[in-house]
Amino acid sequence: MKPTTVLLGAILWLSACNGPSPADPGGTWRKDVHPPVAVKKPHDRILFGDTVRDNYYWMADYFSKGPDSLLAVDYLKAENAYLDTMMSKTKLFQDQLFREMKARIKEDETDPPVFKNGYYYYTRKEEGQQYFKYCRRKGDTSAPEEVLLDADQLSAGHPYFSVGAMQISPDNRLLAFSVDTVSRRQYAIYVKDLASGRLITDGLRGAAPGLAWASDNRTLFYTRNNPVTLLTEKIVRHRLGTSAETDKIVYTETDRSNYIGVRRSKSGAYIFISSAGTLSSETRYVRADQPDAAFAVFQKRNPRVLYKVEHQGNHFYINTNWNAKNFRLMECPLDHTDSSHWKEVVPHRPDVLLEDIEVFKDYIVLSERKNGLLNLRVRNTVTGQDHYIDLNGVSYLAYTENNPEYNSNVLRYGYTSLITPASIYAYEMNSRERQLLKQDSVLGGYKPSDYTVERLYVTARDGSRVPLSLVYRKGLKKDGKAPLLLYGYGSYGYSTDDEFSSTNLSLLDRGFIFAIAHVRGGQEMGRSWYEDGKMQKKINTFTDFIDCGDYLVRQQYTSPAHLYANGGSAGGLLMGAITNMRPELWHGVIADVPFVDVVNTMLDESIPLTTNEFNEWGNPKNKEAYFYMKSYAPYENVERKKYPNLLVTTGLHDSQVQYFEPAKWVAKMRTMKMDEKTNMPEDNNVLLLHTNMDYGHGGASGRFDYLKDEALKDVFLFTLEGIQQEYLVD
Repeated sequence: MKPTTVLLGAILWLSACNGPSPADPGGTWRKDVHPPVAVKKPHDRILFGDTVRDNYYWMADYFSKGPDSLLAVDYLKAENAYLDTMMSKTKLFQDQLFREMKARIKEDETDPPVFKNGYYYYTRKEEGQQYFKYCRRKGDTSAPEEVLLDADQLSAGHPYFSVGAMQISPDNRLLAFSVDTVSRRQYAIYVKDLASGRLITDGLRGAAPGLAWASDNRTLFYTRNNPVTLLTEKIVRHRLGTSAETDKIVYTETDRSNYIGVRRSKSGAYIFISSAGTLSSETRYVRADQPDAAFAVFQKRNPRVLYKVEHQGNHFYINTNWNAKNFRLMECPLDHTDSSHWKEVVPHRPDVLLEDIEVFKDYIVLSERKNGLLNLRVRNTVTGQDHYIDLNGVSYLAYTENNPEYNSNVLRYGYTSLITPASIYAYEMNSRERQLLKQDSVLGGYKPSDYTVERLYVTARDGSRVPLSLVYRKGLKKDGKAPLLLYGYGSYGYSTDDEFSSTNLSLLDRGFIFAIAHVRGGQEMGRSWYEDGKMQKKINTFTDFIDCGDYLVRQQYTSPAHLYANGGSAGGLLMGAITNMRPELWHGVIADVPFVDVVNTMLDESIPLTTNEFNEWGNPKNKEAYFYMKSYAPYENVERKKYPNLLVTTGLHDSQVQYFEPAKWVAKMRTMKMDEKTNMPEDNNVLLLHTNMDYGHGGASGRFDYLKDEALKDVFLFTLEGIQQEYLVD
């Protein structure tokens, strides 16, 4: 019988199908169920003489509330029902894994307090609670506790709840905070009187999360978003006690490829407005004690020049790529900020990327990346002497932590690796002594010594050396039979560093290898690594990942029958590309919130964030960019072929990769998997779409709820490997 077409009130058609498939050794998948098939409504895209038929263009109607909005939601619900039915035999296993992952988390936990302006601030979590309490103690860590914000209480009744920022006024009396209860990254900003507990503002709506107090304790700067495109458009000055309708717009961004934001300098002396895109940036500033003054331009934007400003004493520091591909550190006086007055402090180095700086009264700490790893360099700005913090490990991530106090000689930094839980250190920059303040607890007897970490380099097809990180349980045999999950991202210059994940233990302890391919498009190997994986060189991201997969097979870490891939967002684009390019290499692929409809999304400037992305992917209204993007975009290149087993996830409220991209991709693949004569699937490989109807791009907001999605993905992999449910001792 023919599979049903999804209409309003979509239902699933059941039909008999016997026996386990090669993809399902244990016979776990339900084989008596047909997948939903979305209705086709032809829509032709005609550009540069190229006509492309899109049968699922209508799926984008939910947010515009068009005539097909309910139909789109019904299709997502039908896919969810299909997934639930297909995986119905795994429900107990999913629950077991959820409880197993949750059992590793120490539920009642307090972060090390951090000092600022006379108070020690910290967050603490309570047993059974999804969120946190933001607290402080005056003058001493043993002083009485003051609960400033109870996120557990505020989240009641909201399926999703996220606090974007929390800023204390300079006089310590007011708390400004931003909240998103939809998961669409549109925040409401509130101000709380800490003495009375009263909310002074009833929500400044449609805002980005960031905030900045002026020195008068009554002026607050925030960023207002465009309600349709969600672009950060305006910087607004709000006076406490006045209506939001009277707020003063102090800056409007006209370049739709730039993001804007506002912040107060760590020294407290300045308010900065930053406008930055992929290629250029610009900063404006005003003294924090003169909030009504006009913002001055620090250095007007120049094509292909990025810079970021920090204040220390009688000068500004500037981290910039001006005549320095990997960035260099400059300084200038407070009253002459244009680039003609910049003086070099730390020169450009071809093998070291200067990623960021942390400023203190007498120190700056430079985050430098070399050979894919971050190093922390401490520079005494009084004596001019500097040194590197000693960091050990084959592969790790080190980073400056929460350091709000400007007048301090103590740096807090974080350290983690594939086998080291996240750790926070206090480092005395004068004596060079360090103290471990906290390491995340992993309950259940976890021992790092039970696992092996490797850092390898894979020679890509063009000769580039791609870093590859692996972790697995000791004693693993490299005979090609081990299941291996290869993760990748490779976009926006975001470096995928080696971090510990307690959820990964559920994979490792069942024989999986976990690997990270540090492909081009990230910034692991310097700025060129990023530039060689974007725009007209984007294909390098995909071929690097495939070359890493081939290497792992050649070296017998795994084989195509046991090789899996995972990536999310732009990493989901990577997943879509590799399944089109080399479907036979992967037994299964998990694509989280995947950016797969690249051309159509980049053509629609009303879609959130599109114009910000032109310098990352290209503008398809340009002929060369159009045809290059079309050559790799996953949705454009779906063909009638045998694809690997696929699990695709999305969120209805996703503002970054909207739900209709993965939904359209799955719908199109379903059609291509069907035999044209019999209307039956041509292979036994599964294709599943999971839409979270309450959340957006980042998934669940609670510290336990997201584990349900992790359990679902793990069971998908375990089912493909024939790994069965085990008895769990509570």
